[in-house]
Amino acid sequence: MSIQLGQIAPDFTAETTAGTIRFHDWAGSSWVVFFSHPKDFTPVCTTELGEAARLKPEFDKRGTKIIGLSVDSLDNHGAWNADIAETQGSAVNFPMIADSDRKVSELYGMIHPEADPSVTVRTVYVIDPQKKVRLTLTYPPATGRNFQEVLRVLDSLQLTDRHKVATPVNWQPGDRAIIVPSVSDEQARERFPQGWDAQKPYLRWVDVKGS
Repeated sequence: MSIQLGQIAPDFTAETTAGTIRFHDWAGSSWVVFFSHPKDFTPVCTTELGEAARLKPEFDKRGTKIIGLSVDSLDNHGAWNADIAETQGSAVNFPMIADSDRKVSELYGMIHPEADPSVTVRTVYVIDPQKKVRLTLTYPPATGRNFQEVLRVLDSLQLTDRHKVATPVNWQPGDRAIIVPSVSDEQARERFPQGWDAQKPYLRWVDVKGS
């Protein structure tokens, strides 16, 4: 199965390090970052899980829950967490799905047979409070994920949901945004009374607050 932007994230029930969850119920009205790991006790993912745990307060500020997945067992997850805490200085503080039967992995298209049919690829999904998939990323085995980029995307998605804007290349919170073409100048005057800078009729820069 291929997960596409805009579709409802598939629901499932799974065993996790925080107990049994039904995914949609667990997500509730929060944003969700759902990411998979090939298997436990892998070096790159060890660093990633430590970083995700360290950044959890930043995800909390954005009303976002994080959850991981590996095809190994709960017992393995527990032992791996001890290694993560020891080597990375942050113990995993969010649920990790034990997907030993690969049902969730297959549901989300996380197993790519041409890569390795026995483990999941390293995928990231950002899911909004309406359970729609808003971002998908798939990383190669040797390249660690950039969780600062995941936070940046969350900031962009949340900003652009609140305002009729898009964010330009290399945008960071506090930078100017772009008024989307579907908003006429008349509508823009109502939405953005502070005005904007039109470099071209289709390229209208505007300062918007983050909240």
